[in-house]
Order: sequence, then structure tokens, then C-alpha cells
Amino acid sequence: MPRNAWFETVAEAQRRARKRLPKSVYSALLAGSEAGVSYDDNTTAFRELGFAPHVAGLSDTRDLSTSVLGQDISLPVIISPTGVQAVHPDGEVAVARAAAARGTAMGLSSFASKPLSDVLEANPQTFFQSYWMGDRDTMSRRLHEARDAGAKGLIATLDWSFSNGRDWGSPTIPEKLDFKAMRQNALSVLARPRWAYEFAKAGTIPDLTTPNLAAPGEKPPTFFGAYYEWMQTPLATWDDIAWMRKEWDGPFMLKGICRIDDARRAVDAGVTAISVSNHGGNNLDSTPAPIRCLPAISGAVGDQIEIVLDGGIRRGSDVVKAVALGARAVMIGRAYLWGLAANGQAGVENVLDILRGGIDSALLGLGKSSIHELTPEDVIVQPGFTRTLGG
Repeated sequence: MPRNAWFETVAEAQRRARKRLPKSVYSALLAGSEAGVSYDDNTTAFRELGFAPHVAGLSDTRDLSTSVLGQDISLPVIISPTGVQAVHPDGEVAVARAAAARGTAMGLSSFASKPLSDVLEANPQTFFQSYWMGDRDTMSRRLHEARDAGAKGLIATLDWSFSNGRDWGSPTIPEKLDFKAMRQNALSVLARPRWAYEFAKAGTIPDLTTPNLAAPGEKPPTFFGAYYEWMQTPLATWDDIAWMRKEWDGPFMLKGICRIDDARRAVDAGVTAISVSNHGGNNLDSTPAPIRCLPAISGAVGDQIEIVLDGGIRRGSDVVKAVALGARAVMIGRAYLWGLAANGQAGVENVLDILRGGIDSALLGLGKSSIHELTPEDVIVQPGFTRTLGG
């Protein structure tokens, strides 16, 4: 690892990513929508929750291990699927290697820049993520290809309303990196020479295609080509979700739940797990932070289905709060992407180590010997914190 490459918090990883990446690339990672109300609430909500630690009789050892979608993992943190990780030449493969090195699972976006086969080789504990896009024959082919390749589970993402317009401006991302696009973006790239040098050293340029959406023998569509297909697909119904679940016939997570009635419908559809999520604040703005919705959803269906929380995780204590309030595990997105931008595979491992250390410290202070001993009583929840939607 290069000198001074280690960082002690996710906030520092974010600062380094901002310094290292071209402005448009960093802005794409930041994302958010409209006024950024949901984006901000995802992180600030965790700060409203407290702990009441013990001082004696604490446990000398703490067990952080659990399982999600049938996969045993060493800590209750898995990699959330995010599209086109062109912040580093190795992209999703570097993330998969880091997750494997730290004993956890990887969610791979169908919009990823690396083929599923390469990611599975780096980390066999990989879940394939799919949007509802294309006709059923096309979706069936993609699901069967992913299952036959060895994906251990499916993550179906439905929580995006295509909201656009950000008060702080949206990034300029080309359809493809041809000569014209490189000329137009030359100044911003040259302003970040270390990022450009990494790709030059690897003998490649950022890949803006989506190989896991290509039909056999065809060229992969561009990110925006795939995005257009998604936008043109008729919206999914609960019958479509039940079909998708049956078509996969394996561990299946439905991502994007924030309402009790939707959680119950997911149970009825036979899914294995749900992700309580607002798409990282990128969806319909003013949707509450997932951690605010988690207690009500856990109380309604927590004994019937696995619950994962996705959104706003920046430190290990956030993970502990989520597990105490009913999540089996959490998924991280921006945190590992900032680590990837800051220092490649080692940066993602660094982020996972930060979270592991924070989880262990919180368990120690709370007097717990296992992540599974956590209960809502371990968290101070102020009146008015939670949101009960669709109850």
C-alpha cells in the first residue's frame, strides 16, 4: 500500500475521492435528487440515535458473523450493487476481491462495467442485481444466464422514479468515451492526473458499457442505452414480481421497501429478503431515511423475512443501530465507492475494516458478545424519530 494511503474514516475516504476524481465523476458518485432532502436525512438520521454503554462486565470477545440470502458472512455488511464503477480501472472486480478478502458478499449491478463471470471468479459470494427492464423473454434470459454463471442470489431493484434535476447541478457524462468525448472532457481529466494515470498504466479507458445486459454475440449496450431500455419498460406489478421470483427460483431480495404494506406484499410474493431503502436518496426526494422506516417494517414482517437496510451507513456504529432496530445486515454503496476511488481494492478493504472496527467497539460498549444479541432497547430513539408508512 502506498505511503499514507490508509484512512481512518469513511469521511476521509470521501475527501480523498473528491480530490482524486474528475469533477463530473465525483458528482456522479454523490448523486442525490432534487433538493437532496432524502440524501441528507439518510446520514443525519443516524446521528439522532444514541447508545447507553456499560462500564464493567463487558465481553472479551465479540462475534460479528451472520448470514444473508443463505451466504455466511464475517460481518453484517455487504456490498450494494452500483452501476458502472469506472472510478478505478479494476472497477467491480477490485470491489469483489476486497469483499472476499474481508469475508463478505458482493452485490453486482446489471449496469456494472465488468462481466459477472469475472466478478464471480474474484468473489463466489456474489448476488446479481436486476431492474425490471425489457420484455419477459429478455429478463428470463438474463436471469438464467446469471444463475447458470453461479450467482448466489438475485436482488431486484424497483425503487427509482426517474426523478431528475439537482439543485447543485447534475454531472456531465458522455454516452461513450470516443475521441470527441475525450476532447470535451480533457481539461477536467487533466486536472486529476493521478486518476488518468491509473487508467493509462492499466492500458485502458473508463468503460461506460454494460456487458451483463448484452445478448450472446452482441456488443454490450452503453450505460445510457441500457438506461433508455429501462425507462421504456412498462412499470412492474406485484404479479411481475411474483413471476420474477418464480423465474429465479433461488434466494431473492426485493430492494426499495419503505412501507409496511409493500413489505407485506413482498412476503406474499415469496421473496427471501427485502432491502429497506430509498435508493441512497436518488429516488423520490423527501422519502424518509430508511433507518426511520426500519422499526415499523421490522415489527410488521421481521419474523417472516430477512431485512437488510441500505442507505446512510458511514461508520460501524450505524451498522449496530440498524441491526438493533431489526436489520439482519446492511448494504453500503457510496462508502465503498469512495474507498475504491481513494485506493482501489485496498481502499475498499480499508472501508470494510473501518466498519468492522466500529461494530466491534459498539458491541464492546454495549456489553454484547454477538451481533445477534442486539435489541431495540440498546438504542436511544427519541420521540418522533420513526416513520410508519403504509401501516
